[in-house]
Amino acid sequence: MSTHPDTSRSPLEASSLSKKIAAIIVIVYATIALIPMLLIVATAFKSTTDAITYPPKVIFKPSLEGIVNLATNRTRQSKEYLDSLPPPKAWYEKIVRKRQMVITGQSRFFHRFTNSLIIGFGATFFSVFLGTFAAYAFSRFKIPLKDDLLFFILSTRMFPPIAAAVPIFLMYRKLGLNDTHLGMIILYTVVNLSLSVWLLKGFMDEIPKEYEEAALVDGYSRLSAFFKIILPQAATGIAATAIFCLIFSWNEYAFAILLTFREAQTLPPFIPTIIGEGGLDWPAIAAATTIFMLPVIIFTIVLRKHLLRGITFGAVRK
Repeated sequence: MSTHPDTSRSPLEASSLSKKIAAIIVIVYATIALIPMLLIVATAFKSTTDAITYPPKVIFKPSLEGIVNLATNRTRQSKEYLDSLPPPKAWYEKIVRKRQMVITGQSRFFHRFTNSLIIGFGATFFSVFLGTFAAYAFSRFKIPLKDDLLFFILSTRMFPPIAAAVPIFLMYRKLGLNDTHLGMIILYTVVNLSLSVWLLKGFMDEIPKEYEEAALVDGYSRLSAFFKIILPQAATGIAATAIFCLIFSWNEYAFAILLTFREAQTLPPFIPTIIGEGGLDWPAIAAATTIFMLPVIIFTIVLRKHLLRGITFGAVRK
């Protein structure tokens, strides 16, 4: 019998059984986490009757009634009035006529969705942009009272932002920033900035200073070294920070309902106002929720390759 240890794999490498168990756990968790999302998507393609059926229907006839109800304003009319109208030509008009209604105009959903895109991505860009420069400064330079400043930045996350809602409301009304895209972008940027600075500083600290020193010796300026050396290395942290900042800006409800009324209102305060005859229009609400999730999902998928930590981190030993 051989007494030599098995050197076919590293002692730190997980065994085949451990990998299988981990894969099963991940699959089970992902399945459970996706069930609510799948139910929402399925409800978006149900008719109003199927959406409120109990027990819920798993097999149903797909319908675009929820999407039509979400995108249009409708009014119920008498049978005599409907008979006097010409036959419906568009597919969405046929869906509305079946419920004894006519379309009176476009809903405010797409305007609110556009507001969410402008405010959410605008705040995310400025949070990451400012946070990247601030994190680099804290990581590389000797700043007086650096630890105190970092703690002060972190302390802004120690109380709920809504606690400052009344002063912010009064200040915004005085400055004319109520119900404006600029006002909401500034507010979400300020709230996200502490998270951005702290996350990015951790990534900046992991980038060896030898990279910059080599670039400076080769004739790069400090700014050129930052853009050409540091930013590519920090892509992982920037991508992760951008996703977290976008999720907050995209889902934020309290400030959106307090500081916006019509022109700059986003989707979170708007979705609960979607109602139908005799109760909530669940297919329309589910359709709005499904469309609302898409930008964040797409944004995360686009940045997914940057979420894997680069192999160059820690490549230079001190």
